[in-house]
Amino acid sequence: MVRSEASEPQRPPKDSQKWLSFFVFMHCVYILYSPSVNRYYVGETAFASGRLEQHNTGFYKKASTKLASDWELFLEIECVDRSQALKVERFIKQQKSRKFIERLKSEPKIIEDFLLRFS
Repeated sequence: MVRSEASEPQRPPKDSQKWLSFFVFMHCVYILYSPSVNRYYVGETAFASGRLEQHNTGFYKKASTKLASDWELFLEIECVDRSQALKVERFIKQQKSRKFIERLKSEPKIIEDFLLRFS
């Protein structure tokens, strides 16, 4: 599932055991944007809720995100597990393209395609 600031989350599976594993093992790739440095940052985590705050407060001393404190969530891509999230993160970073990152938000089909590719 792809989530941007304006999108609604999808409903969980009806089977409660699947719903529990959805929370326990779900990882995501997140893309942050900083207006002050006009840059994107791509990362992977199982705990997306606190990661943005960590980047904005300088928690990661050697990370490239230390250059700014105004990072915003640009895009979040939910993956089935950490392995898939790492592959998706690596794929996006290998593109080395701002235009590609911006297309991910405007063309969700691209994300669907590589999620299938890396499943």
